[in-house]
Amino acid sequence: MHHVDRRRFLQTGASIAGTIAIGGFGIGTARAAEETTLTLYNGQHTKTTAALVEAFTKATGIKVDIRKGSSSQLANQIIEEGDATPADLFYSEESPPVAALAEKSLLSTLADDTLKQVPAEYVAKDGTWLSASMRSRVVAYNKALVKESEFPDTVLDFANEAWKDRIAYVPTSGAFQEQIVAISLMKGREAALNWLKGLKAYGKSYNGNGAAMKAVEAGEVPAALINNYYWFDVAAEVGDANMKSALFYFGHKDPGALITVSAAGVLKSSRKQDAAQKFLAFMVSAEGQQAIADSVAEYPVRPGVRSPFALKPFEELDPPAVTPADLGDAADALALEREAGLA
Repeated sequence: MHHVDRRRFLQTGASIAGTIAIGGFGIGTARAAEETTLTLYNGQHTKTTAALVEAFTKATGIKVDIRKGSSSQLANQIIEEGDATPADLFYSEESPPVAALAEKSLLSTLADDTLKQVPAEYVAKDGTWLSASMRSRVVAYNKALVKESEFPDTVLDFANEAWKDRIAYVPTSGAFQEQIVAISLMKGREAALNWLKGLKAYGKSYNGNGAAMKAVEAGEVPAALINNYYWFDVAAEVGDANMKSALFYFGHKDPGALITVSAAGVLKSSRKQDAAQKFLAFMVSAEGQQAIADSVAEYPVRPGVRSPFALKPFEELDPPAVTPADLGDAADALALEREAGLA
């Protein structure tokens, strides 16, 4: 277990913004189900969680009270609240905040039947959390400013003078921090530190993935290290054919092709274990996965579910063999960022 001060990673102090109650009536559901309301701490994108919850309530009659915040902030909130937390469920935009709760033994073991719905590499080794959807690390690039043939063979080679002011990165992004850990696992800690130092020296830092993506589309910077779905968010507004940017996929098991996930778990302190376990089972069911897939350009974790977005086929991504469980709570990412002068 890491004994690192996690406050920077888990961002204390921000109040939880907004509570959304999504109701509905399942046909023929028991009165007990109709009277049950689960409290979900939600770090995942609002639209995705709303779609999933609406489908769950319609199917089961169980209502869900959604409390929105950043994933890291909510994880820290749960840690501080301990057994007194009102949360029954935690749904995180990325896996490390859920892994942090698992390390502190705050999560229940999930039902075997639920865990079996997801490929083994996308569930916790101790069965306390699972992945809900997957995304690929990519390079978004402006087609008028850079060509795919100019890209290096590895994401590590963006951190040099040849890419001065030409590559954007988002040091506060959870997925970027997971990429740091992946590089450390694959290439060694010194390689990860040198990569960050190079990005600081030559890259352009942005405060958010959406901002970096829009900067690429607007021609403010030629390329950016982001998750694949941010491109589709912009394309939804202007149309795929009108996009001035495109996505480059590293493949060949490079850390630039890392798969990261959204993840969820049930709080051990919840007094509504059965209903909370039903929510996780629904999340990875065909119906739940379709609700997620329809709402965001991420890859379903359940085989056989089709995305309506024009995603690069998952089997063609050729990502590195680094799993969410391998990444753990990603605590060393912040230490490396601090050492490189990024945090």
